[in-house]
Amino acid sequence: MSQKVALITGITGQDGSYLAEFLLSKGYKVYGMVRRASVDKYERIAHIMDKVELIQGDLLDQYSLISVLKQAQPTEVYNLAAQSFVPTSWAQPVLTSEFTAIGVTRVLESIRLVNPKIRFYQASSSEMYGKVRETPQTELTPFYPRSPYGVAKVYGHYITVNYRESYDLFAVSGILFNHESPRRGLEFVTRKVTDAVARIKLGLSNELRLGNLDARRDWGFAGDYVQAMWLMLQQDTPDDYVIATGETHTVQELVEVAFERAGIDWKRHVKIDKAFMRPAEVDLLIGDPTKAEKQLGWKPSVSFQQMIHMMVDADIERLSGDR
Repeated sequence: MSQKVALITGITGQDGSYLAEFLLSKGYKVYGMVRRASVDKYERIAHIMDKVELIQGDLLDQYSLISVLKQAQPTEVYNLAAQSFVPTSWAQPVLTSEFTAIGVTRVLESIRLVNPKIRFYQASSSEMYGKVRETPQTELTPFYPRSPYGVAKVYGHYITVNYRESYDLFAVSGILFNHESPRRGLEFVTRKVTDAVARIKLGLSNELRLGNLDARRDWGFAGDYVQAMWLMLQQDTPDDYVIATGETHTVQELVEVAFERAGIDWKRHVKIDKAFMRPAEVDLLIGDPTKAEKQLGWKPSVSFQQMIHMMVDADIERLSGDR
């Protein structure tokens, strides 16, 4: 049997790095699509740079995507690239739409033109549910996005369904709820908290400013979630799946677990700052992963507490090394 070949857009991100590691462990040839930039941000894949092949391409440029597909000749494409930070989507709504919505169409159209047998994974998001219509959220829950990012992801989701039904492509979407790790960007609340805990522990800082402590999220470990992406592309028929833990925690719980790990009283250091309140808040997201458990045999292996402990420990170790 010939070696499977995967192309990952967004390989330098949190999910891309974990997915690349996982696919390499499965014997894949892994290509990563990267945008040309004056500063290369490859720290998340530095340890596997000699095992993956990077190709320049851009979700804003149809021709470059066609060129990348012809060069890599993948059997599977994982589209993880996006403008993925929700607050930025209000500051840059048009650019967010170009990458996160229209970019998906460009990839799908390129696959249709170059090789319609390629299997395609689209990174959908729980942010599509926004102002939720039902709890917990399933594959059939109506979407009501509350940010330009969420709106763009809904477009990306439905254009994937449309290409599957119109052109018989093996195209699937994973509706992933919040997934975190030590590789999460510092702008995301989980990492913002664990980084601050490490700084306070090491005497580098004294306070952490946060917005809504009552917002609830379904947080899982990114390393678990990328395995679900792969499982979706190994099925006989393409379908969409919610990937979640089925548990919900408040931002305050996140704060409590993180500070407790470092032996610090959080109430002495956390300040509420209205600047971090969203224009339109998403209050409660909790996914129902029943379909993924039954059809894919997927279940998360890392608990919320284990994940936060892992992140706090990693940030303390990182910042201790910087001193």
